[in-house]
Amino acid sequence: MNRFQAVVRFEIHAGKEEEFRRIAANMIRLTREKDTGTLRLDIFVNDDGSEAVFYEEFVSPEARLDHLANMGTHVADMLAIGNMRAEVWTHGDHALRASVQGFDVRFYTPFLRLKA
Repeated sequence: MNRFQAVVRFEIHAGKEEEFRRIAANMIRLTREKDTGTLRLDIFVNDDGSEAVFYEEFVSPEARLDHLANMGTHVADMLAIGNMRAEVWTHGDHALRASVQGFDVRFYTPFLRLKA
């Protein structure tokens, strides 16, 4: 299978960690209920709750667009409480695929994980 991957680094505004966790939990729930092309969605949060990393796998780039559309207002809610710092996405060549191993996540702990 030719998987499409995305890794997003997200800065959480001070005092918004609980709201972030609530929105993220809803995003996982909606992904389980609505998405057919999402293979994996892992959310890592660092110890002080100031930053998160999203690791996502989809069957195609179009499936990611469907995933974002399914999130509805949750995407806007997330952007209201933080800043997207970086986004990396790849597919096809295994040597070029995005990976949490390519990011320093030693200071992050898994928050929620969705695996097919």
